[in-house]
Amino acid sequence: MAFLDITRLEKFYGTTHVVKDFNLAVEKGEFISFLGPSGCGKTTTLRMVAGFETPSSGSIRIDGRDVVNLRPNQRNIGMVFQAYALFPNLTVAQNIGFGLKVAGRPRAEIDERVREMLGIIHLPELGGRFPFQLSGGQQQRVALARALAIRPKLLLLDEPLSALDAKIRVSLRQEIRAIQKKLGITTIYVTHDQEEALSMSDRIVVMNAGVAEQVGDPFTIYNRPATRFVAGFVGTLNALDAIVTDPATGSITLDGQPIRLNRPIDAAAGASIGLALRPETLALGPRPETDGSLRGTVRDVQFLGSVLRVRVALDGQVVALDSFNTAALRPPAVGDAVEVSFATADVLVSDG
Repeated sequence: MAFLDITRLEKFYGTTHVVKDFNLAVEKGEFISFLGPSGCGKTTTLRMVAGFETPSSGSIRIDGRDVVNLRPNQRNIGMVFQAYALFPNLTVAQNIGFGLKVAGRPRAEIDERVREMLGIIHLPELGGRFPFQLSGGQQQRVALARALAIRPKLLLLDEPLSALDAKIRVSLRQEIRAIQKKLGITTIYVTHDQEEALSMSDRIVVMNAGVAEQVGDPFTIYNRPATRFVAGFVGTLNALDAIVTDPATGSITLDGQPIRLNRPIDAAAGASIGLALRPETLALGPRPETDGSLRGTVRDVQFLGSVLRVRVALDGQVVALDSFNTAALRPPAVGDAVEVSFATADVLVSDG
């Protein structure tokens, strides 16, 4: 049996169906991210695991024990919130040791654990400060240390980095992942930031309208999306429409231009199908490793720092492609006639 086993979990608020038939098995020590847009049910699912919300139906088992009817403080769970939730009148050390104090642990044990946690979060000299004397990133580290101090079986993080600036988010997510690996604690992480989920997770649960659309490792989620929603939500995507000309040979036309895919198509001749291509799989000009191409006109060029994004207009549809920015690169000009090449193996096909 999995360490965390969620089976047929449902949640209604009145007649609103917020979480629908949610199933997930999490192994001990895994780092799982719930990824999706606002209102998709990811935080509600997390709160049901924590005990802050009661499921309408379904079961939640932690280490073999059904916890649905247990209060949050009976589940041995550590929780980190978006807004830090530190006690302003307590020092950093007192905040970290708060859960242990409530549990009635001896003072010497609390002090030792607090020192250990201050070392783990790289703030060994700041135990005597108050929260208002810390930066946002430091406060969130303290919140993490407080959640871990009680040695929970399960760590839950609800968008803990969304209030921080971009550079601090990157460094702190690396620290959170390093700490999680060091301690080997099973972790559920809620985020709407796809980069966070892709860079931190062992597996990702992509949620949409209360449904887990796909569960998989980051490579699979990004490169082999199971639904059009996953393909569009995770990463940037060119969504295009094409017409099947010969399904047996994989022949199609896109805005009148013929393309032959590297596989048959499960659709009738004349049917409309959807295609999806990541911008990074496209290139300007022919390439030896590509077997597909389209011709069009440069509509605009966006400078994104390390990447140049070029948008090319076809006959009614537009494709975007990304290339690394280098000093020697001469970006195309708006209005230039260009060829866009790609490997047909990178083309994702869905129903029209």
